Amino acid sequence: MSKVNFTAKDFRGYKQSTLPKIDEILSRVGPETSCGEYLRRYWHPVSLTSDISKTPKEIRILGEDLVIFKTSKNNIGLVHKNCPHRRASLVYGKTEERGIRCCYHGWLFSTDGEVLETPGEDPESNSASNLRKKFKLGAYPIIEFNGLVFTYMGPMEKIPDFPHYDAFEIPNNTTRPYRINYKCNWIQVLDAIMDPVHTSFLHGQSSGIQFSKGFAEVGEIEFFERGVQYLGCNTRRIDENVWVRVNELILPNFTQAGAAFAADGTKTRYFGRSSFTRWVVPVDDYNCVALAWGNFGERGDPLKYNNKEGCERIEAGEIIDRTFEEKQKNPGDAEAVEGMGSISAHKGEHLMPTDHGIMIYRRRIRKLIKTLEEGKEPPQPYQKKGDTIKTNGQDTILRVPKRNKNDRSFIKSIGSAVMKMQFSFEKMSIKERDKNIINNLSEMEKNGLF
Repeated sequence: MSKVNFTAKDFRGYKQSTLPKIDEILSRVGPETSCGEYLRRYWHPVSLTSDISKTPKEIRILGEDLVIFKTSKNNIGLVHKNCPHRRASLVYGKTEERGIRCCYHGWLFSTDGEVLETPGEDPESNSASNLRKKFKLGAYPIIEFNGLVFTYMGPMEKIPDFPHYDAFEIPNNTTRPYRINYKCNWIQVLDAIMDPVHTSFLHGQSSGIQFSKGFAEVGEIEFFERGVQYLGCNTRRIDENVWVRVNELILPNFTQAGAAFAADGTKTRYFGRSSFTRWVVPVDDYNCVALAWGNFGERGDPLKYNNKEGCERIEAGEIIDRTFEEKQKNPGDAEAVEGMGSISAHKGEHLMPTDHGIMIYRRRIRKLIKTLEEGKEPPQPYQKKGDTIKTNGQDTILRVPKRNKNDRSFIKSIGSAVMKMQFSFEKMSIKERDKNIINNLSEMEKNGLF
């Protein structure tokens, strides 16, 4: 056999065989971890309302094993999994009018963790009395809203107001709650919202057209950092139209993205709202869950997608339950992020200018974590008293023919102008803000005010 000429510079497998390190700060989310403590300062959805019944259900959130249930009066409880008496699992407990009763010795706990009964003990004894006075089962507060169940898992003396976003009540829109489980670290899923370029390839080229042909166009990218709000603006040219699509992240894990099926760049659209309103919630270091509403109607996606399969496609580009062969042929978001591993080796990434959104939001979370360790609470999304939190995830399509040879620079300026105008009306009420944005978009299109 003749000698093969291989050079050292051509094949680098051996030199690069050691797996790069993970980002320990952002990836570890369990109790007493830095990021876990940061995340515990916020309200998170933890379940669909429809998944909760009078039969206790075990769930895991932020690396903590919990049990969620409904009492016979339909009050929701979220408590530590193990009974504090002898550590029996409360997933085998029995729900009653006042709470949940342990199967092992019958101790009864309220939804806020109070020890109501210790039936094997003399209720008048000092030991039973002192226990009921001094001890509580670990429990977390619950708010049920529009089909999602939220909790706050931080120190109660630091509990923030429940955040009310404008996306909760968009006129003429209907919402459908959904959950998607991911077998990977939460940062891998969260990153995608600040990665506008992936939509062009994953959803428009690699797997064929998952939403529309317009998604396959590589647009002009611009990022905006506004307090704890991060926006990725992807402006595409579609024939005689310019499509401004905006993805949104509000720290730590609230996300929105422009329409999936309602917009394709071919029809004029003024300030259409997001395809989903979503939170990416860590289950533990190796799993996370997207809990969300799919948004359907005049300013969301078409009503025909208001079903389980439609929500899965909006979330991940493809339905979730598929064979490996199907996933390999047409990968969606789940395959892309889970394929990085249960925890991505972040230190081995080679980030580029189009990854700027990912870089700046990760940097900010690290800073907020450090600030918390120094004793200062992280900021909540800005919510004016009596008003809602303004969001900017949307898609706008304007009829704007090409003006000159440097069209890419031109369409980027349009995206910038649309975003700047949008921001200028934030102090208005939601109704007035939306009205002014839509009117101004019409005028910009009509008069070429870019």
